[in-house]
Amino acid sequence: MTFSLCLGVFTSVASIANEQGLALERKISLGKVSGRIDHMAIDLARKRLFVNELGNNSVAIVDLQSGQVIRQIDGMREPQGIGYSSETGVAAVASAGDGSVRLFKGDDLTPAGTIELGDDADNIRSDEAGRLVVGYGSGGLATLDVARGKKTGDIVLPGHPEGFQIDPKRSRIYVKLPSAHQIGVVDSSSGKIVASWGLWLAVGNFPMALDGEGGRIFSGYRWPASVVAISTATGKVSNNVKTCGDGDDLFYDGARKRLYMSCGDGHVAVFDAASGLTETSRISTREGARTSIFVPELDRLIVAIPMSGNRLAEIWVYAPK
Repeated sequence: MTFSLCLGVFTSVASIANEQGLALERKISLGKVSGRIDHMAIDLARKRLFVNELGNNSVAIVDLQSGQVIRQIDGMREPQGIGYSSETGVAAVASAGDGSVRLFKGDDLTPAGTIELGDDADNIRSDEAGRLVVGYGSGGLATLDVARGKKTGDIVLPGHPEGFQIDPKRSRIYVKLPSAHQIGVVDSSSGKIVASWGLWLAVGNFPMALDGEGGRIFSGYRWPASVVAISTATGKVSNNVKTCGDGDDLFYDGARKRLYMSCGDGHVAVFDAASGLTETSRISTREGARTSIFVPELDRLIVAIPMSGNRLAEIWVYAPK
C-alpha cells in the first residue's frame, strides 16, 4: 500500500493540531465505553481497526474511511489481546477472563471457532510463518494455526508474558516478564529461554519495541518511568532515559528511526532513536490513554482515548511529521 493511497483514508479532517513530531489529524468517536480500552489490531485490506473495549467486554470495529464504528462484538470476557492474520483473513481476540482466543472471519466477522488456553490470554503477535503467537497464563506463549483453529505449539516461561517481539532475523522472541523483573530471550527453534536481560533494571516492564535492522530492543518501564535500549547481540543496555508515566504501548518507526510511547498519565512521548535515545516531545492526550498502535503501512499512530466524565471514548489518529 502506497503512502498516497493511505492519505485517502484520512481525507475528512476537521482540524489539525500541530505538535513537534506528530500532528493530530482526526478524532473518531467510540461512544460510551466504560473502563479501560486495551490493545488494537488493523485489517489493512478493509481499512478497519479492531479495538478491545475491555471495560465493556466487547470489541469495536472502526471503519477508518468513514470514521464510524460499524460493528460491535459483545459477550467477550475481558478482551485484552487482538490480532489479525492477513494470510487467513481471521481476527483473533484473546480474553483474560476465560483464557480463550475467539476467532472471527474477516469478511463478515462471523465466529470461526474458539481456542481454549486456560487462563489470562493476553498479547498477540504474528510470526514469520503467518501464525499467531499469544501470551497467556502464569507463563506461556502459544502458537496458533488460526486457519485450522488449533494450538500447534507452546513455550513455557517463568512468569506471565506481557509485551513481546518476534525477531525472525535472529530466530529469537524477546518477552517481557514483569513478575520476574526481566526480559526473557527465547530461541524460536527450540522454544527454550537462552538468556535473561535487564534483571531488576526497573519495575513494571510492560511495553516493548524492536529495531530489527539496528539490532536493538526498546523496553519501557513504569517505576521509574523510563525507556532503555538493549543490544540484541549482547543484551547490554546502551541508553536509559526518563519519560512519561504509566507507559503501556511502545512502537518503533523504522522510516524515521523514532519511538512512540503512549502513557496512562495522558501523554505520548516521541523519541529520536537514530543513534542514541532522546525524548524530543511529549504530546498531551487524556489520562488513561495507554493503548496505541503504529501502522507503518498507513504511516499513522492511532491512540485509544478512554471515556472521562462527559467526554466520550475516542480514537485519535496522528500523522508523523
